[in-house]
Amino acid sequence: MAISLKDRVVLITGASSGIGALTAKLLADKGAVPVLTARSEDKLRELSETISGAHAVYPMDVTDSAQVDETAARVHERFGRLDILLNNAGYGEFIPFGEATLEHFRDMMDVNYLGTVRCAKAVLPYMLRAGEGHIVNVASLAGKIGTAKSSAYTATKHAVIGLTESLRQELRGTGILVSSVNPGPIDTPFFQRADPDGTYQRNIGWFIMPPDKVAKAIVQVMERRLPEKDLPWLAAAGVRIRRAFPRWTDAIAARLLNKK
Repeated sequence: MAISLKDRVVLITGASSGIGALTAKLLADKGAVPVLTARSEDKLRELSETISGAHAVYPMDVTDSAQVDETAARVHERFGRLDILLNNAGYGEFIPFGEATLEHFRDMMDVNYLGTVRCAKAVLPYMLRAGEGHIVNVASLAGKIGTAKSSAYTATKHAVIGLTESLRQELRGTGILVSSVNPGPIDTPFFQRADPDGTYQRNIGWFIMPPDKVAKAIVQVMERRLPEKDLPWLAAAGVRIRRAFPRWTDAIAARLLNKK
């Protein structure tokens, strides 16, 4: 049964563009109170002007533990509650493993995975005291199946899904749900950094999802308190088949997925 998001305070990371910005607008339309965070205060202010209803803006870098903790405390002090965390901040870069530096792996893990950990740890005490809450982690289908030239990105998303599943079990009975949303490729500014020459986008153009579809799926996870959402359904089905029969499907998967 769906719950109402009206007056729910939702802390969103990576809210300045793409999925985070669209989800914030959808939440505001439903009467929730989106709290917009990202590194770029200017972009957050621009987004704020397009959102009607109660909301807040806090510049925040998910790699800065002190800033993350301070932001969570300020949000809770301001609103008296912190109902939902949407861990959306992240990025990717498609580089062959042999050409990727250790810094490439370290920096992406620091944002995509440890950023998720920092934010979850910052909000969890408030949710535990309230006896309810919802942590929603935006992972990826890449967290369930690896592809060429994305070893660092894939590893971070595997880590996010593993964290989500472990934390969900740990928090059973507390009133706090931990969910993952695992989309395939999305038409967002993500590809400006991940795929600057557009090769991947051209090769899978027929398959890329519009960002509003993913934003709606995220809101659906919050309303229905779903533990997990994979999309699109065709890719999700393919991933399940691939994981069930890895040896038999390896060559087929390589032809279909190695498009970078």
